[in-house]
Amino acid sequence: MDWNKSKTIFIIVFSIVNVFLYSLYRDKLTDAQNVQVMGKTSIEELLKIDNVTYDELPPYKNDPFYLSAKSMKFTDEKMEKLGNQKFEILDDTFLKSKLNKPVSVLNAKGTFDFTEILTKYVLNGAEYELWDVDEEEQKALFFQKEKTNPIYFSHNAMLTLHWNEKGEVTDYEQSMLGEFGSFNRKKDLLTPIDAIGNLYSRGHLKQDSKVKDMTLGYSTHVQVSETQVFAPTWHIRVELKDGVIEDYFINAIEGMIIEFQREPLEEENE
Repeated sequence: MDWNKSKTIFIIVFSIVNVFLYSLYRDKLTDAQNVQVMGKTSIEELLKIDNVTYDELPPYKNDPFYLSAKSMKFTDEKMEKLGNQKFEILDDTFLKSKLNKPVSVLNAKGTFDFTEILTKYVLNGAEYELWDVDEEEQKALFFQKEKTNPIYFSHNAMLTLHWNEKGEVTDYEQSMLGEFGSFNRKKDLLTPIDAIGNLYSRGHLKQDSKVKDMTLGYSTHVQVSETQVFAPTWHIRVELKDGVIEDYFINAIEGMIIEFQREPLEEENE
């Protein structure tokens, strides 16, 4: 064994760990300083000073479970039961499907209604919740739900629909999680007002802005081999003074602001 080489590797790894731990300490110290400053004045008072408003805060259970899950494997047998489509399964866990006959997603009023396409032509379509409709790109993005809670921006739990100029879905991409489990780290869940306070203390809530909506869901915490772990996450939608809408995500246990990579599902798997 080359002891000098082993010693050098150990020193490098030790240095990297020290830098990582210092960065964690620095972040925690900054958070603590923010809390101390805000502690002198209530969150509500600080928000009132900057005319940051919010409607009635959502009810929630202080039941901060983490989720574990595995990517579901698509099979020919599962997909052939749906009909009206030709499909391709990639790496067992990613589906590309093209409809033989396009399905309209516009109702009589000319607005979008995805009920038929989800219930008849998408495997377990009821488990997905609409996130965004991009009329210019002619596509819609859905997140898979665990019970009623959406799983935000996980490439393993997404559905993307594409339609033509007539508003008819022609093809879609899908990924899905299964084998859900839960466990509790015995920490309290961040309350809605504390989550708003977290955004404010970091300078994300601008003067005269309004919190339009808050929803509790999940986001990727860590992935170990095939098993993925998801942390409770607050989604906070904010309307700025000029009408621009901004979306923020906060780990509802640790309090960290989460930034997602938002590449479309189809690009991620090309």
